[in-house]
Amino acid sequence: MARAILKKAGEADERRLFVSHGEADVLNLGELIIGRGVFEPGWQWSQHVKPLSGTESCEVVHTLCVLSGRLHIQMRDGQELDMEPGDVAFIPPGHDAWVVGDEVCRVVDFTGAEDYARVRMGRDEAPQPSLQ
Repeated sequence: MARAILKKAGEADERRLFVSHGEADVLNLGELIIGRGVFEPGWQWSQHVKPLSGTESCEVVHTLCVLSGRLHIQMRDGQELDMEPGDVAFIPPGHDAWVVGDEVCRVVDFTGAEDYARVRMGRDEAPQPSLQ
């Protein structure tokens, strides 16, 4: 029988630092892995996560809920989305994203945390995230 699992959102099982301008926390709830993203003003996937992932665009599937701030998503096919607090979206692979404005953007990701911002290169080749 499955057992209930309770965790504090601020006590992640794993924290993945971006090159700069934010981080992703990963919470393992058994069969469900949830992400909590913190994207600071100036953050853009293609600048601050792409060097870690080694892909041309974000290839992770996201089901996001924006808690604060604003996020712009640009799909490889040209479709664009502007997300703000309270918005929920499904975002398929093949996109870039960036913070709009000067407020920190916080999101909960119900589908993409397992692989998001995971270093894909060999340890000696991977850029080292800054603590800025």
